Amino acid sequence: MNSCWLPTGAYYVDGGLLMDLSRRSLLKSSGIMLSANMIESGTPFVASGSLQAASSQQLVRVSLNENPYGPSSNVPMAIQREFGRLNRYGDDALAEHLAAQVAAYEDIPKDQILLGEILSLLGEYLGSQGNGGGEFIYSTPGYLALIAGAARVGGNGVPVPLNARHQNDLPALTAKVNERTRAIYVVNPHNPTGTVNESQEFKRFVLENSKHTVVIVDEAYLEYTADFTTQSTVSLVRDGANVIVFRTFDKIHGLAGLPIGYILAPRNLTAALREQGAGNAESLGRLNLVAASAALKDTAQVERTKNAVAQERSKWHSVLRDLKLEHTDSTANFVFFNACMPQPTLAAAMLSRGADIGRAHPPYMNWARITIGLPEENQRVQALLSDVLRAVGPSTTPTSR
Repeated sequence: MNSCWLPTGAYYVDGGLLMDLSRRSLLKSSGIMLSANMIESGTPFVASGSLQAASSQQLVRVSLNENPYGPSSNVPMAIQREFGRLNRYGDDALAEHLAAQVAAYEDIPKDQILLGEILSLLGEYLGSQGNGGGEFIYSTPGYLALIAGAARVGGNGVPVPLNARHQNDLPALTAKVNERTRAIYVVNPHNPTGTVNESQEFKRFVLENSKHTVVIVDEAYLEYTADFTTQSTVSLVRDGANVIVFRTFDKIHGLAGLPIGYILAPRNLTAALREQGAGNAESLGRLNLVAASAALKDTAQVERTKNAVAQERSKWHSVLRDLKLEHTDSTANFVFFNACMPQPTLAAAMLSRGADIGRAHPPYMNWARITIGLPEENQRVQALLSDVLRAVGPSTTPTSR
């Protein structure tokens, strides 16, 4: 372990409830003095004061793990065909068509599929069952929409640090299970580290714990790995285990602007969530549904994107080695490394030079996550990183929890 790694930072609010540390809610938490609207819209960068150095260039956004290569060419054509129906809500026929596609793609019955970006709603539902509350075990740091959803109805997040390889610590997660446990939530590949647990070990962990509580596996980035089919835990859902798998079209399919995903889950749970209004075609959106349907048909686009990102990820890891920066073995569309300085310091310096790398990920306060962009964007951000390291240098001031 590099000696400059100094995990710090609080993760909880009073009473032990987890703060909502979703991607968008923390756009400003890294000390970046740029409006969220500008960051979200990709508006050309206009600087003032300390940001003047970047004023003549477009801001490179490598902060939200978006797919810079864009969606399938099928998608804009499908959207264009719907322009004459923009006065109509999304309807059941569109939703049923997409659900049938997903069923064929995943080889799972349609009634075990629920469409939508519903992690937050899933947390609220599970947290409201029984007497309400309960404990939700998760890896920290992580993407916490589900945990925040549970907290809104009295659920308590139970954070478990990553292991020495920056992976989900499977034995430590298992050790936290008790009679109060409502769910285990794990992201694999992990966000923000990009690490993936070994397939057979991970499946044993999921299956064994599913005998005691529901296990939710977020596979948002799994299609970026070398062997998506072997790594996926969907086979456990097919076999009837108490397991929920979440996927999204936002990432490798390039639909972040029309966000939509789905869960694969036991029938009783998908039925209960439907009764709560989840998966309603109107709420999913007409364009979101047709875009996802078009994207799912283009398996070649997924393969091209995976290969392009893998090539750029390898270059990124080579640069980090040359810079002598400790980094994880990321398998996703981002890199995660020890900058040897507080992440907000690095982020502010990078932003002043024209690159938005986003927020910190407590408790890894000296570590930075950078999304893999287009080749020319990566080259520019890598050059900026080298420049910042020369100009700012590593932190020598210890930080504390």
